[in-house]
Amino acid sequence: MDLKLENKIIVVSEGTKAFNEGIVKVLANEGAIPVLIKKSESNNLKMANAIESVGEGCFQFSADLTKPDECEITIQQVEKKFGSIDGLINSTCISNAGDFKTSNYQTFVESLKENVISYYLITHYALPVLKKSKGAIVNIISNYPAATCGESALTREWAVELLKYNIRVNAVVLQNSKSLTEQISNTVAFLLSEKSSHTTGQLIHVDSGYSNLNQHSQTLS
Repeated sequence: MDLKLENKIIVVSEGTKAFNEGIVKVLANEGAIPVLIKKSESNNLKMANAIESVGEGCFQFSADLTKPDECEITIQQVEKKFGSIDGLINSTCISNAGDFKTSNYQTFVESLKENVISYYLITHYALPVLKKSKGAIVNIISNYPAATCGESALTREWAVELLKYNIRVNAVVLQNSKSLTEQISNTVAFLLSEKSSHTTGQLIHVDSGYSNLNQHSQTLS
């Protein structure tokens, strides 16, 4: 399917290597220009080089997305280089808090920073640029419960608030999805495209029905 993403500048934030690589490849195949923002420049370069032969290439910037100044500077650099940002994918999804019995204040706060604060910061600084392009935002919802609630709430809040700017905000929920990277990547690309122009404020599960069917089977048992 031609999603009309050719030459669209799509920022892809910190995330797992396999997951981000899947998204970036789909975007590049659709003719978009992915821009990776991750803390590790070496990992960025490896991924960018891996898909260099696809589409218009992949670009990267190194930044710690939990630090406001680095987020602000990086977005300024992206806008200066490309002149626009047409889409933003928030995909940190780092489950590092541990369970309640073994976690502590520090690990809990760090997990929220990685999974919720980072989403807020990069979106906050990208928003003026997204307003100009009437771009789209896709949040990847992690499997850590506290972060999941925060990411889900931000998705719905932003969808309502940014509707007047014609900015759509949706989320893809990760659960039991290790084998579904390609399908998830396709869904993310679709949500960024004009093919989904009437879709906003949605939390979409790409999990072969696991979430609903598993819950339903437990209810019947």
